[in-house]
Amino acid sequence: MVEDSLELDDVFHALANRARRQMLGRLNEGPLTVGQLAEPLSMTLAATSKHIKVLERAGLVLQSVVGRQHLCHLDPQVLASAVAWLNFYESHWEERLDVLADVLIRDSTATREKER
Repeated sequence: MVEDSLELDDVFHALANRARRQMLGRLNEGPLTVGQLAEPLSMTLAATSKHIKVLERAGLVLQSVVGRQHLCHLDPQVLASAVAWLNFYESHWEERLDVLADVLIRDSTATREKER
């Protein structure tokens, strides 16, 4: 599987923080100002800006300036590479878990037959 590991590192780093995930969830509904993103998190504007920088570095958020307001916009395209990476490993582990389930069923059946 070919992957851009630096891009994935940035995306997963950005998603690793609950506050940033909450910001992304709210941005999914539409653009918000930095202040609007900070408000429900009880976070200073400076702290919010640091989180937004992490999201921008990962390519998940774009900022635009409208007058004196800094609007943040969700850019979910970068998530496609993370989803592809997760899907690859999901199918790998599903195969492994299917094999394990088969072994457990055979073992359980053999144990029941011995007990008869």
